[in-house]
Amino acid sequence: MSYQYISYEVKEAVAIIRLNRPDVLNSFHQPMAKELQQALTQVGREASIRAVLLTGEGRAFCAGQDLAEATPEGKELADLGNMVRESYNPIVRLIRHLEKPVICAVNGVAAGAGANLALTCDIVFASEKASFIQSFAKVGVVPDTGGTFFLPRLIGLPRATALMMLGEKIRASEAQSMGMIYKVSSPENLFDDAFGCARFLATQPTKALGLTKRGLNAAFSQGLNEQLDLEEELQREAGKSKDYAEGVQAFLEKRSPQFTGE
Repeated sequence: MSYQYISYEVKEAVAIIRLNRPDVLNSFHQPMAKELQQALTQVGREASIRAVLLTGEGRAFCAGQDLAEATPEGKELADLGNMVRESYNPIVRLIRHLEKPVICAVNGVAAGAGANLALTCDIVFASEKASFIQSFAKVGVVPDTGGTFFLPRLIGLPRATALMMLGEKIRASEAQSMGMIYKVSSPENLFDDAFGCARFLATQPTKALGLTKRGLNAAFSQGLNEQLDLEEELQREAGKSKDYAEGVQAFLEKRSPQFTGE
């Protein structure tokens, strides 16, 4: 499948997806959102792809919604609820329901929906020059793209509330110290660091990693007893996988396991 507003390639079992509207700092309009949805759907269908790396072209990761689409000249203002439903919510659901690791490399500014898109991913690397901005209040709207769900859970309600209401710019180092992201890299090493992580995860027991992600998703909304029951169910499923059999055999034979993701 060919894309116009994202780029897509598969390398060493990793799907590399780049937001590709650098002239507008990779801001989202509906065609780009639809292409990202299509790419994530394709990843889910291909067993040979075992991890994803999401990043941006140019000097930004994603500046959020393209306001030219939201406020078309000479026309009525767009229904923002429809835009959230059609563009952003499907992307969040696809990333969180994709039972493969999704790594994000934030190469520059991540604002609004762009910031929250990064936080939706499983592991986030950021350039030393990157920044995160909950910019919604600056134009009189509310955080979307899962922001009100993920950010308070990552950094706590008081900090999340302040960032969303004040719209302060947070440097990558601050985001890391808050627990918002995993690791900060130099600009020249960012892609290699993030791709190295994705490439490593693509050699690991994909089935178990996907089940781990399923468990983490449920942990946001369940009590202890329900979560313990789910862990039992997930462990039972993991114990039936080929990778579990390989992992045990490799341990007994004192060798490195060769996981196939099954």
